Amino acid sequence: MDEQFFFYRDTWVEVDLDCITENVKAVKQRLPDRVAIIAVVKANAYGHGDFQVAQAALEAGATMLAVAFLDEALSLRGKGITAPILVLGASRPEDVNIAAEENITLTVFEQSWVTRAQRVLNPDTQLSLHVKVDTGMGRIGIRDEQELRMVEQEILKDSRLQFDGIFTHFATADEQNDSYYKIQLERFNFMVSNLQSRPPCIHSSNSAAALRYAEAQFNAVRLGIVMYGLSPSKDMKQEIPFPFRQAFSLHSKVTQVKRINKGDKVSYGCTYEAQEKEWIGTIPIGYADGWIRRLQGQEVLVDGMRSPIVGRICMDQSMIKLPYQVSVGTTVTLIGSQQTQSITMDEIAEKLETINYEIPCLISSRVPRVYKRKGRMIDLKNPLIPKK
Repeated sequence: MDEQFFFYRDTWVEVDLDCITENVKAVKQRLPDRVAIIAVVKANAYGHGDFQVAQAALEAGATMLAVAFLDEALSLRGKGITAPILVLGASRPEDVNIAAEENITLTVFEQSWVTRAQRVLNPDTQLSLHVKVDTGMGRIGIRDEQELRMVEQEILKDSRLQFDGIFTHFATADEQNDSYYKIQLERFNFMVSNLQSRPPCIHSSNSAAALRYAEAQFNAVRLGIVMYGLSPSKDMKQEIPFPFRQAFSLHSKVTQVKRINKGDKVSYGCTYEAQEKEWIGTIPIGYADGWIRRLQGQEVLVDGMRSPIVGRICMDQSMIKLPYQVSVGTTVTLIGSQQTQSITMDEIAEKLETINYEIPCLISSRVPRVYKRKGRMIDLKNPLIPKK
């Protein structure tokens, strides 16, 4: 990165918003016109930046945003987002008035929640609600058709409440075996059939189901991981009908270069010992940034070549074995591409024995995010306008 924007350390994340836009458009082109896209920007847009990703997704054709908690929705409203926002997780019934005031849609997941919300909801107000049905995920949601009918009646008879949607979540839509998915879809269809009338928005598909199962698209899908250019699972990589572009990359710069001799040790615990004379570079990123100690031995890119992390990763710094002496200030790519080499989110996930979803979420908020459009860094106050 050639410019410093708002931080004074040589470690940063680049988020290419063109990738977000293209990924959303690619999915939208393959959906029927009747099917809307709900862009999932919870957890700070999977670590990418909620406001910036929300803007890009809406520009690309998403019509609603989804977050996990009311706090996340309020944060987006505070940043100027006016589009519809759905809170997918549980909110306290005592907080319904702030949601109504900010035009934020909340999730109903049990009958008692409605009763408690009605006690505190101000008169002459409107609260938008989606009902969550638990068809087999085992998290929040209504499991019984009788309770669902009771919830519907409570909502319909209260003029302050709007029954705007119903949804569920598939547990195995990204797996090759679709038997459990079919059980959940059948259960969801049964639950919806028990309603007195269908609400305007019915959605069940996450990214995996949106790409694989037309019968589960209803009239909206929730686009999460694929919006960021990542496959929902290893099983699905070969099934995705178009190339996604990974939006997130992680970079640092060499702060010191030193020559060590055979037998010299590196970092806490002296777990690394040089076998010959070596060039060691230090980079300012560590486990407090989410680059956790289990990544010891993981390779990074220096001058387009793979270089291993040696010794234990510290709280704020890591050491790498350089291919040769490089200059202080040389860019090091931990996730992303240099020349012909790439380190993907999936590679880091495999090293950590986890899923790619977790990797950008691990990178902490103290690592600044910068944003690109058309290959240029952009004005942070308006991520859709290139910085002059």
